[in-house]
Amino acid sequence: MASAWIERRGDKAARRFRVKYRLGGRESVPRYAGSFRTEREARVRRDYVAGELAAMRVPDFELLEPAAAETLKAVGERWRKSRVDVADATAITHRTNLGRILRVVGDKPIDTITPATVAAFVATLHEQGAARESIRKTLATFGMVLDFAGITPNPARDRVAVKLPRKDHAEVNPPTAAHVLAVHDLLASKHRLPLLVLDATGMRVGELAALTWGDIDEPARRWRVSAAVAKTRKARWVPVKPDAVFDAVVELVPRDDRDLTAPVFAGFGVDRFRTAIARACKAAGVPLFSPHDLRHRRATLWHLQGVPVAEAAAWLGHSGEEHLATYAHATLVDRGEVDHTKTLDRARPVHPSVPTRGVKSAA
Repeated sequence: MASAWIERRGDKAARRFRVKYRLGGRESVPRYAGSFRTEREARVRRDYVAGELAAMRVPDFELLEPAAAETLKAVGERWRKSRVDVADATAITHRTNLGRILRVVGDKPIDTITPATVAAFVATLHEQGAARESIRKTLATFGMVLDFAGITPNPARDRVAVKLPRKDHAEVNPPTAAHVLAVHDLLASKHRLPLLVLDATGMRVGELAALTWGDIDEPARRWRVSAAVAKTRKARWVPVKPDAVFDAVVELVPRDDRDLTAPVFAGFGVDRFRTAIARACKAAGVPLFSPHDLRHRRATLWHLQGVPVAEAAAWLGHSGEEHLATYAHATLVDRGEVDHTKTLDRARPVHPSVPTRGVKSAA
């Protein structure tokens, strides 16, 4: 008849207890049911086998062994593919952040990750020279992956054990009107109007590049930054002052020729624009500034001119708290505005006459 028993193997220093069983009488082949370090563990297994045999079932030992936990790499890839709700730019950020995580802790089983594991990961990124903001975004991705895996409490969100590197607050020191004009005069004509628009509105350069003719509100002399483009994913209206700047933009293409889905600044490239400003700064001998520094300049001027915080923050797409924290202490030696009207009149392109080289005279 079916039976189960324990066999001792090895000496006292390295003794093992093996459990074996038969499905039938002595003529049936003994089967292996596991090896254990203690006799108590062996007895538990033997009793389980005996119970299964008494119920006329073949013991299934896979039910007793916990399934091996997935690695962080496997879970992370499943999470990334599941994020069909995010924009392409966000998906790229997720892939970049996940790559940083998997290179360091990708092979770890998901259920072995602790706050200490995450803290060590943050320390590794810091030692490798990663910027604080990159570490913060990567840590946020780490937390989303562990949330997806159902790990509670989430080790990546443990604010006691997991710390970000110290944040050094750089003082905002935007370019002056003289610096902006010096760079403007050295830029190619296609980059001059975008420079003045950023100086007048404080828009992000990516928002300017994505502006379409369908976003323009001519009667109100303003345009819209759509939710799909805005960093905060909230649409907002941007007033364009002075009028000369708005007029120069709407004159780029006659109304009858506009495609409402086409960009206002056709062919505008953010990277080329940023590079052009850097080269012009060097050539003009003025402190280097970026397109985003023009946003700081506009926000600072509005603050110093007494524009209400709520109003300025709404135009810029900030929270009121963020606006005050960033610009209430900003320094700007020259508080003067660029004379946009005069500058635009001076910079209007002059179309060259039709070339006559190679054309024979009618005389």
